[in-house]
Amino acid sequence: MKTSRILLTAATAFAVTLVPLSAEAGGKVSTVAEGLNSPRGLAFSPDGALYVAESGRGGAGPCMAGPEGDEVCYGETGAVTRIDRGQQSRVLTGLPSIAARDGSGAIGPSDVSFLGKGNMYVTVGLGANPAARTNLPPKGQQYMGWLLRNGKPVADIAGYEATANPDGGEPDSNPNSVLALPGGRVVVDAGGNSLLWVPEKGRIVTIATFPERMVDAPPFLGLPPGTKIPMQAVPTSVTLGPDGALYVGELTGFPFPKGAARVYRVVPGKAPQVYAEGFTNIIDIGFTHGKLYVLEIAHNGLLSGDPAGALIQVGRNGAQNIVTQQLTMPGGLALRDGKAYVSNCAACPNPPSGPGSGSVVRVGL
Repeated sequence: MKTSRILLTAATAFAVTLVPLSAEAGGKVSTVAEGLNSPRGLAFSPDGALYVAESGRGGAGPCMAGPEGDEVCYGETGAVTRIDRGQQSRVLTGLPSIAARDGSGAIGPSDVSFLGKGNMYVTVGLGANPAARTNLPPKGQQYMGWLLRNGKPVADIAGYEATANPDGGEPDSNPNSVLALPGGRVVVDAGGNSLLWVPEKGRIVTIATFPERMVDAPPFLGLPPGTKIPMQAVPTSVTLGPDGALYVGELTGFPFPKGAARVYRVVPGKAPQVYAEGFTNIIDIGFTHGKLYVLEIAHNGLLSGDPAGALIQVGRNGAQNIVTQQLTMPGGLALRDGKAYVSNCAACPNPPSGPGSGSVVRVGL
């Protein structure tokens, strides 16, 4: 079974303590937006405003069995929020979202990207076999697992997984990251373990897939010592590198071993190459001034019980320099003017945090 949910039920067991944010300086953080519901991917628009996708908090139903066997309930609480000069407002609302009854573990709008003025692209997650959409209300069927342009569905990513199934595994789709480029959009399907090209016109095509690896079975499974089990890649993020290649970060699937996540360099037409490794549960990546920054949703692993994330600068020869760990289950990264903007509390459990516990913070680099 594919591991497609990024905000896993394991996260809801974390005892979350929100870290007080100090004045911004090198590695310090300050809040620029708050009151958000499961904030995820971030992007700057051409006019300089910052936008963040909110996966929402689910709703009153219908409720159904979720991809991890837990109950999830549907609602239209997903949104996109605009942040500009100290003001924030939701510019897209009423987008589909599924979550536990308390609003935790939400899947909904997952990323945002711009191509010139008037072209805002948003991915909406699914986290399930595409056939599961038949259990959703009409809007859920029409939006979940899709790429949107200015709030309207334009490409059925989950539908492509159902028909093409690029990695050959059990059909599973969770569009998680989008990069808008001239001529088309690059989309990461975390459930499908694939990187896709969505052209302006024509059919979706596969750029690359990311294979599973064999890793040590965790002791709590009770298997004989030395037993290996398969771990899926679960790619979560894509960015354009300074060399013009695509770079993809992976979360890794169960058992989410510490230090197993990688960043791949992808040139269309060639197999992905490992660019940097030794990370844990990557949720986003980005470049600024030629330097790679990696955002980990759980620095000590999703099964560790520790909700602290980390922002890491990758130095020469792959050396990792932690910029800050004053993050609680972060969900997205944008870089600009020597600062990092991170969506915080993307997967905090409810309670104790409650709806609207998410924020966007600015980190001095």
